[in-house]
Amino acid sequence: MPRTSRSRSPEAGRIIESVTTVVVGAGHAGLAASHFLSGRSVDHVVLERGEVANSWRRERWDSLRLLTPNWLSRLPGLDYDGPDPDGYMTSGEVASLVSRFARVIDAPVRSQTSVLSVRPAGDGYHVATSQGDLQCRSLVIASGACNIATTPSFRTAVPASLTQLTPLDYRGPSELPEGGVLVVGASATGVQLAAEVQRSGRPVVLSVGEHVRLPRLHRDRDVLWWMDASGVWDQRWDEIDDLNRARRLPSPQLIGSPDRSTLDLNTLTGLGVELVGRLAAVRDGVALFSGGLRNVCSLADLKMKRLLAGFDSWAGLSPSKDFEPTAVPASTRLKLDLHGGEISTIVWATGFRPDYSWLDVPVVDEKGRLRHEGGVAGAPGLYALGLPMLRRRRSSFINGIEDDARAVVDHLAKELTDR
Repeated sequence: MPRTSRSRSPEAGRIIESVTTVVVGAGHAGLAASHFLSGRSVDHVVLERGEVANSWRRERWDSLRLLTPNWLSRLPGLDYDGPDPDGYMTSGEVASLVSRFARVIDAPVRSQTSVLSVRPAGDGYHVATSQGDLQCRSLVIASGACNIATTPSFRTAVPASLTQLTPLDYRGPSELPEGGVLVVGASATGVQLAAEVQRSGRPVVLSVGEHVRLPRLHRDRDVLWWMDASGVWDQRWDEIDDLNRARRLPSPQLIGSPDRSTLDLNTLTGLGVELVGRLAAVRDGVALFSGGLRNVCSLADLKMKRLLAGFDSWAGLSPSKDFEPTAVPASTRLKLDLHGGEISTIVWATGFRPDYSWLDVPVVDEKGRLRHEGGVAGAPGLYALGLPMLRRRRSSFINGIEDDARAVVDHLAKELTDR
């Protein structure tokens, strides 16, 4: 349990609680930080705006499953022990796993506590929350990488008669208006929603930009088994030439379906989804698409082929021939009249970003990204967890948090000793 003390602020005589470390966020990343902080006997609290695993409970569409197989869903000291190791957890099952972890480690979580601001103060930080103020010497930001859905500025040019949603708003096809749907973005989220909506009977147009194509299975093993076993996921952030690009890579075209099926553009075409190029602009109510679909798909095919060949080489096998190029239509439309009635809904599956609007510390760049080196931010006592490529390629996944959290808390504890 945290060992806290209270003091009076000179500002209106408010009582401020003091604690050595504040962790922001009670998802798997924040709880992993709590686990290692307890192991280091660092008194701390975990602040959560909702409840444990809040985003998995409140901000996921109904049919969502993890992209990683269950046997990869590992937290510090808590491995998957259920009956379906090769299956894929639902969002509710993930929430249950994370909640179980919180109970096992007896994390000092304060739920329904929103962080309003964090600013430097003395030898640490002043944390203003909806439940009172705290003073801490160090702070771990584990509030997630997907707080805000990113959408292009030209969404304001979309006719008002159309419904516009992001994946944070979408729950299922039954809640959509009647009519066709334009899904913008062909990474994991975009292809999953396009498939689900098309199967519901609504015609779908999918706008395809840069994407990462992967099969669900390679040589009868989950493709993420190959990532894990071959060491691809263990590549460190300081070994990558273009780290900024690596951190912005789209999530791979995968779906965690019970039948372990592949969901790529060929699958979607077979379902009847119409493919078009990247949505470049909306002018006078007309959506304008790039003509570069073939090139984008060829590049994704090439990168997948190289990756799979690398797996085969690592395993000492001849290159697999089980590979079909993306079947791009001979011609795709470049315009879509949004006034014409063909489309009633646009789903913007164009990515996410963290929300640091509450962080009044100069460590966020002009694009809203936190500046850090392996989770050590550019201010004394400030750390991050749960971001893409934080310390390794596996950082984005649940099983990647243990090594990241251990290293970050080791650095935090040493800094507390040295300061």
